[in-house]
Amino acid sequence: MYDFAFHKPSSLSEAVALLADPDARPISGGQTILPALKHRLDRPSALVDLSGIAELRGIRREGDRIVIGAMSRHAEISRDPTVAAAIPALARMAGNLGDTQVRNRGTMGGSLANNDPAADYPAAALGLGATFVTSRRRIGADDYFQGMFATALEPGELLTAIEFPVPEKAGYAKMRNPASRYVMTGVFVARGPMGVRVAVNGAGPGVFRQAEMEAALAANWSADAVAGIRQSPDTLNGDIHGSAEYRAHLVTVMAKRAVLDAG
Repeated sequence: MYDFAFHKPSSLSEAVALLADPDARPISGGQTILPALKHRLDRPSALVDLSGIAELRGIRREGDRIVIGAMSRHAEISRDPTVAAAIPALARMAGNLGDTQVRNRGTMGGSLANNDPAADYPAAALGLGATFVTSRRRIGADDYFQGMFATALEPGELLTAIEFPVPEKAGYAKMRNPASRYVMTGVFVARGPMGVRVAVNGAGPGVFRQAEMEAALAANWSADAVAGIRQSPDTLNGDIHGSAEYRAHLVTVMAKRAVLDAG
């Protein structure tokens, strides 16, 4: 391991000031940055530990939205009664992430800032039409996700909270890689104040919306409505675990299951 400075600020303003150094990196649950350090894929001058910042924690309902602090851990979200009552699909998603150790260390903000193509939360955020609150501005989900491991966050900009509109219905289904347990293909469906939205994760280089399924579900909210829709395999991922064509097939299968999950 190489040398780096370690800071643990107690306020958001202090963290932002420390991250003005372009070679400094934030650390929340450490599920992404620590493996990168071990494999020498990143070599920051400093790590800025966000765990001591109270402003980044907390889960609450504000009118027709659920606001989740970026440092909220998966296990906290899965057990939170406010989330379970308003968006049960999101609570179930959080409770099925990784394993017990990951759920007790990983954070929603860390996952969404990293934007791994196989992560679960991007599907929920895009599917629900969430708003990302940062240290500088507010970003809609349709503008936030910009491809593999890419987001609209600028250098030194911190994700502070995510606001989820409370839907009438929402559901999620995924096919896991049998070895890593990462998502091979997942689909999140929602009907609510942001309209009918269908978000697909795991299948491609980044989370994306399935417009044809959205139109079908807007006309008829049922698993049958999406059963005949075929996702194009063009631009989808293919590897030893599943071809692009297989993942395209899974989009339809998971969409049907997600609608059934939503009820």
